[in-house]
Amino acid sequence: MAAENNFKNMVLCLFLVCLFCGAILGSVYAVTKKPIEEAAIAEARAAIAEVLPEGGEISEPLKSGEMEYYLSRSGENINAYAVKSSAAGFGGPLTLMVGVLPDGTIYNTKVLSHSETPGLGAKCDSDAHFIAQWKEFPANGKIAVKKDGGDIDAITASTITSRAYSLAVQNARNLVKSLQHK
Repeated sequence: MAAENNFKNMVLCLFLVCLFCGAILGSVYAVTKKPIEEAAIAEARAAIAEVLPEGGEISEPLKSGEMEYYLSRSGENINAYAVKSSAAGFGGPLTLMVGVLPDGTIYNTKVLSHSETPGLGAKCDSDAHFIAQWKEFPANGKIAVKKDGGDIDAITASTITSRAYSLAVQNARNLVKSLQHK
């Protein structure tokens, strides 16, 4: 009989501890949810400002399939598009903000998140040469690494990451082309 009461007490104590911890965790989530969302919006706005030319009014986020994009307008004219694009990298998804001009020129790119190998693929957001070759990348340029017949020098020892980056940029350009033909 004592063992049965002891078991019930342990289950009751465990339930109460879990209920208390769940309530604390839920409260912390409720308190931090809005600041986290605001920080994500501010980060997206900063990335958009970095990948688009100055002077346009930026739209609210728009969706096409799974991809999110923004328009930069002057009056009724679209100056540029900012596209949030992802591709599978070596260590997980590689997410970029890509600025695309109406003629297909890649104005600029910015890494939003990645899980690439430190010291190798992680250089996708710090390798000056790799980043510089995306600035004002021509509309007639082939978005692929040179090993695949393209115009992009891959990051040393990080071909998979470089290919993923190229694919994300190409997906952004393809989205802009499809939006223009609607």
